[in-house]
Amino acid sequence: MTGEHRRPVVHVDPIGADLEPLPGETIIEAAWRLGYRWPTACHGQATCAACHIEVISGTEHLTPPDEEERATIEDRLPRRQDPTRFRLACRAQATGNVTVRKTGVRREPR
Repeated sequence: MTGEHRRPVVHVDPIGADLEPLPGETIIEAAWRLGYRWPTACHGQATCAACHIEVISGTEHLTPPDEEERATIEDRLPRRQDPTRFRLACRAQATGNVTVRKTGVRREPR
């Protein structure tokens, strides 16, 4: 397996899910693709903040928040404005291994 490129892993607590996002895929998109329900009201439009995550480790492996994400967090989550600790799963992309906390994530029945 030498030279094989592994995708980053986003570990989601408390459910214990390990997501491997594809390049350019957000955390919520990876969850949807892999059969998980993720709390959201706007379905990835960065307007509701219901998808927000708490970053436990690996914040340096997330793409920087864009202005839309910052504005939504500021407006909808005024007590959680630390961009190194709270992010929107519909905007954050992992470039390396990350551990996040998000309650309400469920495996879709197959």
